[in-house]
Amino acid sequence: MSKTIIIGGVAVGATVAARLRRMDENMEIVVFEKGEYISFANCGLPYHIGEVIKERDALILQTPQAMKDRFNLDVRVFSEVTSVDAENRTVTVSSKDRGTYEESFDYLVISPGAKPLKPGIIGIDSEKVMSLRDIRDMDRIKKAADGDLKGEAIVIGGGFIGVETAENLLERGLKVSLVEAAPHILAPFDSEMSIIVENELMDRGISLYLKDGVCEFKEVDDKIKVVLGSGRVVTGDFVVSAIGVTPDTAFLKDSGIALGQRGHILTDGSLRTNYPYIFAAGDAAEITDYITGGRTAIPLAGPANRQGRIIADNIAGKDRIYKGAIGTSILKVFDMTASSTGMNERMALRNGMDVQSIFIHPNNHAGYYPGATQMTIKLVFDKSRKVLGAQALGYEGVDKFIDVIATVIKYKGTIDDLTELELAYAPPFSSGKSPVNMAGFVAENTLDGLVDNVSFDDYEKNFDKESMILLDVRDEVEVLNGSMEGRVHIPLNSLRDRMNELDKDKLIYIYCQVGLRGYIASRLLNQYGYKTKNITGGYKLYNAITKPQVNKEETATEPVTVKEEILSSGDIVDLDATGLCCPGPLMRVKSTMDTVNTGDVVNITASDMGFYEDIRAWARRTGNELLSVNKDKGLIKASVRKGISVKEDDTAVSCANNAPAVQKENMTMVVFSGDLDKAIASFIIANGAASMDKKVTLFFTFWGINILRKETHAPVQKNFIEKMFGFMMPKGSKKLGLSNMNMAGMGPKMIRSIMKKKNVQSLEELIKAAMDSGVEIVACQMSMDLLGIKEEELLDGVKFGGVGYMLAESDDSNATLFI
Repeated sequence: MSKTIIIGGVAVGATVAARLRRMDENMEIVVFEKGEYISFANCGLPYHIGEVIKERDALILQTPQAMKDRFNLDVRVFSEVTSVDAENRTVTVSSKDRGTYEESFDYLVISPGAKPLKPGIIGIDSEKVMSLRDIRDMDRIKKAADGDLKGEAIVIGGGFIGVETAENLLERGLKVSLVEAAPHILAPFDSEMSIIVENELMDRGISLYLKDGVCEFKEVDDKIKVVLGSGRVVTGDFVVSAIGVTPDTAFLKDSGIALGQRGHILTDGSLRTNYPYIFAAGDAAEITDYITGGRTAIPLAGPANRQGRIIADNIAGKDRIYKGAIGTSILKVFDMTASSTGMNERMALRNGMDVQSIFIHPNNHAGYYPGATQMTIKLVFDKSRKVLGAQALGYEGVDKFIDVIATVIKYKGTIDDLTELELAYAPPFSSGKSPVNMAGFVAENTLDGLVDNVSFDDYEKNFDKESMILLDVRDEVEVLNGSMEGRVHIPLNSLRDRMNELDKDKLIYIYCQVGLRGYIASRLLNQYGYKTKNITGGYKLYNAITKPQVNKEETATEPVTVKEEILSSGDIVDLDATGLCCPGPLMRVKSTMDTVNTGDVVNITASDMGFYEDIRAWARRTGNELLSVNKDKGLIKASVRKGISVKEDDTAVSCANNAPAVQKENMTMVVFSGDLDKAIASFIIANGAASMDKKVTLFFTFWGINILRKETHAPVQKNFIEKMFGFMMPKGSKKLGLSNMNMAGMGPKMIRSIMKKKNVQSLEELIKAAMDSGVEIVACQMSMDLLGIKEEELLDGVKFGGVGYMLAESDDSNATLFI
């Protein structure tokens, strides 16, 4: 009868022992664990500190007695293996119960795990500096937190354990600071993605100190001060050090077992060491990188469990090979989910790969189904079309996306495979083109030369304002809420008519909100001989990664004191703007605010994540008071009080910020064209301007009047010529053609279908929204007389006027557009 000794329990050790018993009933199996617990859920430790996992015992998965009863295993806790004699096949054990003794083996499995790094920082041995590796550590940290739930905790290290611990301590009510020596947290993520998570942490109230290492820990009275490299001092009641881990392999120093430079145990494909009867796995082992074929160490539970199973099979006589780890991981950050798989772009470049990446911002399910939330996805691939890795952030569906990408990488898939995957779809769960498909489509367009997708890093490094143009193709309402410096603005729907404003000799960098309209603009301009680059991820990503990162306590201001009669409570109105993409939520807010009284409060719920910043800017510009705005499980919830102002020295003052109230800026548009695309552009601009509290007048003349015709109406008495005009011209908005791709009526149907799928309001809805928002719709009386159009043929609410009316409105406007 052979004998196997296993050093260490938890993921690898417990898995090897249980699997090996199932493979061989007669083998003697001894497990040594230097701690108290043979099998516990170490990934759940932070969540018991935060009391998400209420019961402590729920983390203890197996006891020595339970494993003895079920698997006939000899499990010895409080038994530390202090040395290994690989040649003579013995281990030396220091036991709480038996003292020091030797134990022989036929096979040895080494899985001691990793221990927290403890660099030589002054004061690191303080009792107020704790780490989190096992149940005992968890108990110490929880006791410290329970002692003062209004206290202050400092977490050192922005890895997974550090972020999870910081979140859970904050959820308990403590004030939390997170210190990271590197430029960004979460090493598996590229900086653009890490920044979004950092902003989420700071929005929730965690103070973040980046690129600032610890120089010293100082105990002062009952507090501990952490002195950082910058000279800043952070004070708290206790510290959780999550700087990193190192393999717990010092006891193998003289064993003859080969170790790597950082102390990891070297293994081959079957997870054997340089001794064929000694195996190693888990956090302490160096294994194969599945993508590069090189050597790596990945401290994750999933790979560790699979390694344990393979070792058991090999000891039992089966020939199993561990093909390597991809490094798929996922993290909860309050309501947000962050996940990654494979290589990030930084790692791929370090490995000398010819790498490219793209960003997309798809909804987790169909936008028209309630509750859709956006994801931010980065896909990394090489010029041979092989998928190398991906990162995803969002609120729902992130785990599903990343698991599909991990599977594609495991089977050496390409971006073309992503486009061809047939995945489950119904409106509550996904979209007809899933986020996986969309990532493949965008990557495919890039490599097939349909568009030159580039990163913001590429733009910042290479843009030259003398020889290049930065083009913003978003709508007016989006630009009013922020744009990149030095941009030229031409909305996508106006680009065909205005492209002559662009210099063909200059390279054009294009951006929109998320990247899709930038792609369409690139395709359009390229076919007319322009040279373009599309900035992937759009302004949404740019705004996220360039927004100043300032901790909340550093921006705290005293509240403005106003007269009680001004703040008297008004009515409260709830507004659901979920499922709408920009500028839909702002338009809905504007139309609602127009119907309520001064002092009333509108509570808005939106699913477009850009609304978080949009509503701030809108409130500032319109003189309304933003009472609150926050993120809640992928939804944006904001409260806005309709503008209250008082007169002081004949100056209108907004009580929200003591700044002069915003004055209305008028806009006049003369709509000459009856093309569908130009009609849509007119009303999008009109609604956007109206949402910013401008007085807008649309003056429809000649063919543009057809936009206002009713689809059906009572018979109208007309002469022969008038009837001929009426027959030849489109009867209302639903009959309009496209200016450049009508295709016997197919073009308008395609545009309307795309607008519906993207949850963009139809032309008819835009017209109604404009009228509801107070946009003045005026039909030219002279044009109506020439074309034989009668008043009763036009939409209700249309006014009638002539050139004089239009010129008077234009004089009062700071902008007049001809469409």
